[in-house]
Amino acid sequence: MVAKIVETAEVRHSEVSVDPVTLDLIESGLVNAREQMDAILFRTAMSPIIREQRDGFPVITDREGRLHAGQFGSPVAGFLELYEGTVEEGDVFITSDPYACNGAISHCNDWLICMPVFFEGRVVNWSAMFGHQTDIGGKTPASMPVDSTDYYQEGIIIPPIKIISGGELQKDLLKLILHNCRLPEWNGADFNAIVAACRTGNNRCIEMIERFGEDTYLTALDMLLERNYRSMRKLILDTVPEDKVHFEDYICDDALGMGPYKIACDLWREGDKMIFDFAGTDPQSQGCVNFLLSDQMFKMFCAQFMINMFDPDILLNDGFFPLLEVRIPDGSLLRPIKPAAVNGRTHALGRIFDIISGLFGTSNPDFLCAAGFSSSPHFMFSGYDQNNRWFLLMQIGFGGVPAKPLGDGSDGHSLWPKFRNIPNEYIEAYYPIRVDRFETIADSGGAGFYRGGNAVRTDYVFLRPGVVSVHDDRWLTYPWGVKGGAPGARSKKVLMRASGERIVLPSKADNIKVNVDDKLIFETWGGGGWGDPLERDLDAVQYDLDCGLVSREGALRYGVVTNDEQEIDLAATESLRGEIRQSRGELRLFDFGGEVGELIETCQEQTEQTPPRPPEFAQQALAQRA
Repeated sequence: MVAKIVETAEVRHSEVSVDPVTLDLIESGLVNAREQMDAILFRTAMSPIIREQRDGFPVITDREGRLHAGQFGSPVAGFLELYEGTVEEGDVFITSDPYACNGAISHCNDWLICMPVFFEGRVVNWSAMFGHQTDIGGKTPASMPVDSTDYYQEGIIIPPIKIISGGELQKDLLKLILHNCRLPEWNGADFNAIVAACRTGNNRCIEMIERFGEDTYLTALDMLLERNYRSMRKLILDTVPEDKVHFEDYICDDALGMGPYKIACDLWREGDKMIFDFAGTDPQSQGCVNFLLSDQMFKMFCAQFMINMFDPDILLNDGFFPLLEVRIPDGSLLRPIKPAAVNGRTHALGRIFDIISGLFGTSNPDFLCAAGFSSSPHFMFSGYDQNNRWFLLMQIGFGGVPAKPLGDGSDGHSLWPKFRNIPNEYIEAYYPIRVDRFETIADSGGAGFYRGGNAVRTDYVFLRPGVVSVHDDRWLTYPWGVKGGAPGARSKKVLMRASGERIVLPSKADNIKVNVDDKLIFETWGGGGWGDPLERDLDAVQYDLDCGLVSREGALRYGVVTNDEQEIDLAATESLRGEIRQSRGELRLFDFGGEVGELIETCQEQTEQTPPRPPEFAQQALAQRA
């Protein structure tokens, strides 16, 4: 099915000549409109996950749903392809079903709003945005149960529907949706904020049409797609070889005791087209770590990586899409079959960035980055406060950003550049919790000529009884280093009871009961290092020592010897670096910290966690259930 657009005027578009200045003004206007949509959302949303952490993604597309401004890819094309109904002036659509929009949103916490932009009776653009809702019902507070085996267990699922029809809010539908959420006032406010942001995008598009004229504006949209196509085509021909390259990485586990799950991809070029083939990826999980990866989203990820590495002046839109072909097998971890659980998809989503880096870096080692965008740590705490009011804290954490050919990775940063942490002052003011420690972990970034970003340690002390959930990964496999760089440190979660008992938690766990004065030590993963650590500039090592980013013991990984005042001993350092060079072997292009089989064998000793079973066990269980 394809959505039927009902228009009261004939679609007309006469191509006209558009000068370069006008073209740039329209492109900048679209980008500015998208930024204004963000501003409206963050100023009017109620939930901390959107207002403080900025988990919302706006886009502006043309009438066919092709993106012209945005970051995450266009969700409109997938919506239009599968929506079974009419699109009329004054309509606004909502959905939270990943399977109903080809993965344009990837789990049910994301509410997608799509608004057609009508001008004189016909559609000229779409203004759309999705934002993460803190809770949508389901088995657990925050609606991300790690033990879910289908997505019906993860909360209310909204099919593609008209939430506003002909300009009239469908109040009963919204009431029904909010009734299934634990925080209806937050969800209602966030819904209104997203709609307001989309209206802002709508208004800015209309203003540009009125300013430049409809023919000029629509011709410019086509020209911007074509300009992007030409730029990306040249970039592909200049940087991507025809020889096939292969890369693979792993999700550590699925919270049901099975893993690691392999994500494998081959990349090659045929003429001016890049081919990505995920045929070697493991079958879908019985658990929640599946990721319904849309072709549009993956293409946008690849293009973002390429322009950041090769030509940052290129502004992205969907014009380059014909130059990329993505092949993902049905029933795999990246193309699960409905109703597979998907709420833990951020682990695979993060690993996709590492896969892209590995693929492009293997084909062109001069632009190879280490691993580090490896997951999206989540922490949830719920219970009743001193006034017997129910509360829910849901927070996205930060890990170490990988080192790159141009410099060190950032310490304690998020998967997405625009994300921010929820200020600890806010958390302590609104929740019965105290943050005793919030700092980067020295030496957790992989050593290298450029250092991987350090991980973050947060110590949460609970002031009221409640339940805790954690979501993370990279506790078994390492964020790998490249070109002689060392891997980053792995993640770890430890619950310290007030009684003194120490409990190592799995990286994915729900409904952990906590009491007053219990402490959760939440450690994320570090970024991998880039290049030979023995070649790192001594001034850079001294700076890291002075800032507490590298310890005196950690400096030895760089062949650096210090005195009691942590000042570098030049003679001893030169001697130690010479000894290490003499004794070590050849530098490796990738350092994974060991083969996966070896990591599983030593898992209990190294991580204090139960070794995962091969994912074939999950497939056998699925086959028996079928």
